[in-house]
Amino acid sequence: MTKKEYIERNIGITFDFIRYLIDHPEVIDTIMDGAELDFIDKDVPFKIKEEVRGKKVARYKVEHTFEPIKG
Repeated sequence: MTKKEYIERNIGITFDFIRYLIDHPEVIDTIMDGAELDFIDKDVPFKIKEEVRGKKVARYKVEHTFEPIKG
C-alpha cells in the first residue's frame, strides 16, 4: 500500500466513524478524554496496550461497524 493509499483509506475510515457516531452517540462516552483513536483492520493482529508512546488510545476494529476494544 502506498503512502497516498494509506492516507486515503484513513480519511475514509474517519468519515465512516463519524457517521457511526452520529447513529450511535452513546459510543462517544466510551472514548476517554484526550484519547487518540486507532482504527485496526478486522483481520490484522495487534497487541492491546493501555498507552502508546505515553498517549491514551481508543482502538476500534474496522469492518462495517466500529467495535470498541476493551483492554
